[in-house]
Amino acid sequence: MTDTEPTNPRTGGCLCGAIDYRVSGPLRSVLHCHCENCRRITGNFMASSGCPTDALVVDDDDGALRWYDLGYAKYGFCTVCGSQLFWVGAEHQDHTSIAVGTIDDSAGLVVAGVWFSDEAQPHHELPANIPTFGGNGTPIGG
Repeated sequence: MTDTEPTNPRTGGCLCGAIDYRVSGPLRSVLHCHCENCRRITGNFMASSGCPTDALVVDDDDGALRWYDLGYAKYGFCTVCGSQLFWVGAEHQDHTSIAVGTIDDSAGLVVAGVWFSDEAQPHHELPANIPTFGGNGTPIGG
């Protein structure tokens, strides 16, 4: 996966504006995740980029950001509008994944892979030119 250069810095936020964030530094390429948790929390699949946690600054003056913790991963969302913003794996808390749809300008970000492709919903056609993985690291056919 490649990182993209920031656009001085990248910014984003939730639908209602209660939570804004900025990222200083490059963002990871986009990953699509079709695992059951990501499907259920987003309503389809998760498209996320990410950055080192210490490169992410969240502005949440009213305390709207909440985390839904599954033990092995936690999902950050806005309690006002319900926007799914972030997720963090328990084993990689130094990295925060960011829902791409919440980034103000995602120019330059490209899809690098599809995780849990074997769990994709029947309506979703997987891209033919992107590597697919049966989980979050084992290539299909590899």
